[in-house]
Amino acid sequence: MSSYPPSIRDYFFRGLSFESEAQQYRNSGLRIGADEEHAERQLLNETLEPFGISLRNEALRMARLYALVYCFESSVRTLIKQRLMEVYEDDWWSQGVLTAIQRHAEGRQETAASETWLEGSKSDILEYCDFGHLAKIIVDKWADFSDLMPTQHWVKQRFDELEKARHFVAHNRLLSDGEFARIEMYIGDWNRTIGL
Repeated sequence: MSSYPPSIRDYFFRGLSFESEAQQYRNSGLRIGADEEHAERQLLNETLEPFGISLRNEALRMARLYALVYCFESSVRTLIKQRLMEVYEDDWWSQGVLTAIQRHAEGRQETAASETWLEGSKSDILEYCDFGHLAKIIVDKWADFSDLMPTQHWVKQRFDELEKARHFVAHNRLLSDGEFARIEMYIGDWNRTIGL
């Protein structure tokens, strides 16, 4: 027998039953409970309200591009770490990454530890590598990545182009429609090639 009084057991059981039924409604497309996406959209609208409509529209276009570049870069970091851990296990950092890149990242991590407002709370050392370092890691350990990508030139070309665009996004410069399309094309090409 349970040590909980019947009223508490009933309360928990009703809660679990509701969640189970609510999930069935959600799966069928009905909105049940708090809508986080709607709340986030509302908060964004309130935050941007003081600015003109043209500026807000540009910001929202760039936000979509920022999200795309952020997801791409984060997924590349994850891919690199996973692949190097498969090959070098616990020595993935010391065996899989060039010494100059290690020193750079470790220096940035030390700075972040003493001035946390600069870097946030990242604990993964690979987060402290620059975007351009990611392609260098892949090319340097090409034997460990060659089954995923066609050529080193292909990797370098995509990273060179995306790094330029990334700088524009990071410095709040509006890109043209053609530049948006090129970034989407490169990232889509990358995702298809490596199997995302």
